Amino acid sequence: MDELVDMICEELLLRRNYLNPEISVETLYFGGGTPSLLPLEKIQQILDTIYKNYPLNLKEITLEANPDDLQKEKLEGYLRMGINRLSIGIQSFQDPVLSFYNRSHNATESLQAIDRARHSGFEKLSIDLIFGFPHHDHGIWKKDLKIALDQVPDHISSYCLTIEPKTPLGIWSKKGKFHPASEDFQAEQFEMLQEAMENSGYLQYEISNFAKPGAFSIHNSNYWKGIPYLGVGPSAHSFDGADRGHNLANNLQYIKSLAQRNLPYQRDPLTTSDNINEYILTSIRTIWGIDNNYLKKRYQLDFLAEKSSELDLFGQQDVITIKDQHVFLTKKGQLLADYIASKLFV
Repeated sequence: MDELVDMICEELLLRRNYLNPEISVETLYFGGGTPSLLPLEKIQQILDTIYKNYPLNLKEITLEANPDDLQKEKLEGYLRMGINRLSIGIQSFQDPVLSFYNRSHNATESLQAIDRARHSGFEKLSIDLIFGFPHHDHGIWKKDLKIALDQVPDHISSYCLTIEPKTPLGIWSKKGKFHPASEDFQAEQFEMLQEAMENSGYLQYEISNFAKPGAFSIHNSNYWKGIPYLGVGPSAHSFDGADRGHNLANNLQYIKSLAQRNLPYQRDPLTTSDNINEYILTSIRTIWGIDNNYLKKRYQLDFLAEKSSELDLFGQQDVITIKDQHVFLTKKGQLLADYIASKLFV
């Protein structure tokens, strides 16, 4: 672990000119794994490297955490070092479901972690939930939603259970030992999620993200708006405003490369069409929608004119609306977001 953190800091040094040095960094995000497993001094080591080498105007520092890692000492340490937003991987408040997901925490630990985070002084608190767990009815999901809302977090991220081929669930599914929920079942739970969030005063500012007014994730919002970012560490992805790239996924290869002062980074050049399509894919999922004026200014593309026939058809199907040069998904359309985006690609 020490060597990996040292090499993350080395990468931060080698890539300090990746982003425009004239633009200050507004957000930091510790995620993509289990950063809450790191000792406090290792997180501080990473932060110190950033503070000394990057222009900063920090508005938000987020850390993803497992509930069972959030003890009082760690929470107080996070606050001291400037971390002001927690994203807690709850997934479910039902012990049998957590056991099935092979999670190390239980429901009681989840509730205790939320309570400790609040009493430690964290005002920005997000919890992650997974819907779509196969069951004979929606009872499990209704319980999860009620318990989650009873905690009154200012932010909730919720994603559908997905089955990846090489994961244990994927292998079980292939062998017939696990049967995923139907698409209709998943869609019903997503609609229940939307209704519960709206009734409790949350804004759905991205398909999978809900927040109280003023509590949107600044970091994720910037990502969805296409603002450049630097990703550091194994498997991390980066975007400089024109091209994307990714780091080696293997920890040992990542460490070996940086020990020789070689960046473990592969550039993925994007065409103009690639950039436009990525913008369409991400922005249509948000409360801000696809901005035709932005596309005109940035890419000389009149999107509304270019895709008028597709937009007219989707409008008739009540899956999109167009207002003030912006294209938005309706609630019905959010169930078909990826399909709609693919038909709007240039």
